[in-house]
Amino acid sequence: MNSNLKDKVVFITGSTGGIGKAVTKAFAEEGARVAITSRSQDKLDALVAELGLDEDHVATFVVDVSNEAQVKDAVESTIAKWGSLDAMVNNSGDNGSYKPIEELTKEDFMQVYDINVFGVMYGMKYAIPQMKKQGHGSIVNITSEGQFVAAGGMAPYVSSKHAAGGLSKCVALEVAKEGIRVNTICPGAVDTPMMRRIEEQWLGEGYTREQALATFAAQYPDGKYADPAEVASATVFLASDLSGHINGMGLRIDGGKVALA
Repeated sequence: MNSNLKDKVVFITGSTGGIGKAVTKAFAEEGARVAITSRSQDKLDALVAELGLDEDHVATFVVDVSNEAQVKDAVESTIAKWGSLDAMVNNSGDNGSYKPIEELTKEDFMQVYDINVFGVMYGMKYAIPQMKKQGHGSIVNITSEGQFVAAGGMAPYVSSKHAAGGLSKCVALEVAKEGIRVNTICPGAVDTPMMRRIEEQWLGEGYTREQALATFAAQYPDGKYADPAEVASATVFLASDLSGHINGMGLRIDGGKVALA
């Protein structure tokens, strides 16, 4: 099937992380024009070198998604460069600290919410006016299975993903008649550097790969972590015309765990 993404403009936050890099490469392979963000220009430059795209198919922006002005400037610069914005992928995320509720502070929550909730909100806020003008657009917010399930000790992260999921549904209803769709992708454990941080928080330094898989991967019926490329493929699908009548949905990529509920 043809995704019809050739030369379409796609804005991706957190483009240099584990999932973000896979997502960026997947859109590049579809021939899209990609506007990519990171908090590090060096990481952006390294990713651009990997992509091998011409100047008309890539633009880089140093963005902290918790900073509304930086998100606004990057989105508006993307539109100014290419004259459109066909898809927005809000991917940046923070896993926060592993702490019981009695040790948590407001600052612990806000560190995570500023990225996982407000970063998503800013991305949609500044993408949607252009999408309304065009009469079409697709927004894909990368959340987590934490949008649906809980994990003790991860209250800031899980509650932020619940919030991002609810936010996405609200906006999906607001813009549906404008030709704009908003969906979320909700992976379980993904084999990325963020997962390494979560493993260490739970298991401590010096844990083995076997211990990590026994603790985390065993909760999924297929017994494994998701590959970032699997998340990327789903993101391309939801961003493209192939999913034209899917809106307000949370797509779980969890190896069958959803069937246990």
